[in-house]
Amino acid sequence: MVVQQIKKIWQEQVPFNQVLGIRITEFNHQLAEIRFAWQPQLVGNPIKQILHGGVTASALDFAGGVVCAASIIERLELDKLSAEAIHESLAKMGTIDLRTDFLRPGRGKEFITTAKIIRSGNKVAVARMEMHNELGDHIAFGTGTYMVG
Repeated sequence: MVVQQIKKIWQEQVPFNQVLGIRITEFNHQLAEIRFAWQPQLVGNPIKQILHGGVTASALDFAGGVVCAASIIERLELDKLSAEAIHESLAKMGTIDLRTDFLRPGRGKEFITTAKIIRSGNKVAVARMEMHNELGDHIAFGTGTYMVG
């Protein structure tokens, strides 16, 4: 129930995520997956019709943040699993560092970005992210460090 509420907030109340058309399709303390479809307004190179690098980096960053948020929620004690406690914990989150490695031009009809936890501590969490298209072409990967406490 809590996860559904958070997904709804991130997908419906964050304007940038709406512009990208992001859908959270997997959300747990070990793995996050987000997807978004190709849209003409996401183009970075109008001649070659490829995804803007900032969109790629943003999707990697968001997926990393999602899996880190899930790890925060997982650590909350059951008696503290109120909407207020979750909101308070997630309000502390922020990206400390993001590394993005671009492997191929962002071509495709759908983009799938996954993130896995590398380390989740009381103050800092680290995630590893990858982006593929619907054909499985590996477009980019990244590492994100997030403030979580």
